[in-house]
This record gives sequence, C-alpha cells and structure tokens, in this order.
Amino acid sequence: MNVDPWALCDVLADPPEARGAVMLHFLDGFMDAGSAGRGVVDYLFDEFEHTPVASFDVDQLIDYRSRRPNLTFALDRWSDFEAPQLVVYLMRDRSDRPFLLMTGPEPDFAWERFVDAVEDLIDHWSVPLTVGFQGIPMGVPHTRDLGMTVHATRPELVFDNRPVFNEVTVPGNAAGLLEYRLGESGRDAIGLSVHVPHYVMQMNYPASTIRLLEGLREATGLDLPSDAALEEDRERVDTDIAEQVSESEEVSEVVKSLEEQYDSFTEAAEADEMLRDGRMPTADELGAAFEHFLAERNKPDDD
Repeated sequence: MNVDPWALCDVLADPPEARGAVMLHFLDGFMDAGSAGRGVVDYLFDEFEHTPVASFDVDQLIDYRSRRPNLTFALDRWSDFEAPQLVVYLMRDRSDRPFLLMTGPEPDFAWERFVDAVEDLIDHWSVPLTVGFQGIPMGVPHTRDLGMTVHATRPELVFDNRPVFNEVTVPGNAAGLLEYRLGESGRDAIGLSVHVPHYVMQMNYPASTIRLLEGLREATGLDLPSDAALEEDRERVDTDIAEQVSESEEVSEVVKSLEEQYDSFTEAAEADEMLRDGRMPTADELGAAFEHFLAERNKPDDD
C-alpha cells in the first residue's frame, strides 16, 4: 500500500511569494562542528521575520526516548511541554527577496517518506534550488581561512571548491539523503560543509557561521550580510582560542603542525593545474603527489 507523504506534512499557509523561492535547510542531530549551521539558523531568526508555511508531523518522525523534550513541572502541575518542531518558514532577505527555511530535529524514522514530502513541497512551490549547510571537523588550524566543501546534484552548481576528498563513506543522515534523492529526481540541490578545526568542534565557533553565510550568498544570491554582533563574537572567540593556545606548548606545536600541513596542501593545490580545473586526480596522480609531499617534508631544515 502506498503511503501519501503529505500525511507527514501540512501546508499552513500558501503565500504567492513562496512560489519560486529557494529553500535553505538545516536539521539538528547529525553533525554540526562549531555549531556552524545552528549559528546560521539563529542568525536568520534574529535578522528576519519568519512566517511558518508548512510543518511536519514529528510524532511520526521523532524518537522521543532518544531525544527527550523538556517537560516543566511547576509546584503542583505540569505547566509546559517543549514539543519538537520541524517547520518550513517564509523569510525575506535584506533586499526583500523571499526565501524558505526548513529547520528542526533530524527525523529518526521514515526518512524516505520525509524526502518524498519535501519533494512534494518543492514541487508545490516550484522551488528552483535547495541548499543545506553544516560544519564538519577537519585537521585544519584556526589561524588560516576556513575551507568549505561544496557538493551538488549537478557539476555546474559547484563553486569555489578545492576537493579534499576523493571518495569517503560516512554515516547516513537525512539531509544527505535528501540531496541524493533530489539529484536522482533531476532537481537542483547544493550542500555546503565548512571545515572547522577539530579542536574547536564542540564549541560555538562564529567564524564557521560567517563562512557558511558567505557560501549561502554565493550559492543563492540572497542578501544575507554578516551582522556586527556575529563579527564581534568571532573576534572574541578567536582571541580566547589564541590565549589558550599560547598557554600550552603542546597545543602550540599541534597548531603549528596543522599550519604547515595546510600551507603545503594550499601551495600544492595552487601549483597543480588539475586541481584548479576542478578535475579529480587519478590514483596514480594522488600517489605521486603524496610521494612529493613526503619528500618535501623529509628534507633537512637547511636544504
């Protein structure tokens, strides 16, 4: 028996400006190093008015026992329940251009039905592009510009990309499955994964949020300027990290090693025509590049 995916989702409002709007999405629960994606969502809620236009039936999607929502007891009664919400909001950027944001907890169940429901929303509003975003931990230093892996359902949608993976298998996640299925059905979708230094992945790292906002502007053309408060948070956190690193010789050595690796990779990428052209290297080319890297690293200091 076929299950109607719309049973998972209710359209709460159908404003004409939602038609043809791009859809951003961020789901809590899988991976978000440095709270990069969560920072973007918080920024959007703080900066722009948001109107719910669709909601998902979380009772069918969420395992309450694995992520227990808060239930408040006051004196002699239960006074409040923070029910999880997975909602699509309509927003407008600084230039009054409408866009959609889907956010909430990642579904625990019915991933395929969830994807079908999102595809129906995309068709209903003629969404031309969906864009997901997150932070991923990487062995990179905080003292260098943050990189970003851009992936998409069509090569033409990929921009500003310096590949760091040839092929990698990771645990499944609903946002990744959504992008994969959208590609299978011929729809345009982009994913942005900012590279967050692994030693700050558990903390709020505003620099990663700012980098994602830059990527979202380039991917969508939306007017999403970084606000002063976010820039101040970045300066404060960067200062705190610098002080902590300077207080530990061991940590300083780790950061120095990461800087050397980062600079070596960057120099090799800039010198390598195949990477500038966006072509993935063959296994032989990767082996030769790795051997060259090791040879350079093993040279005496005075060479």
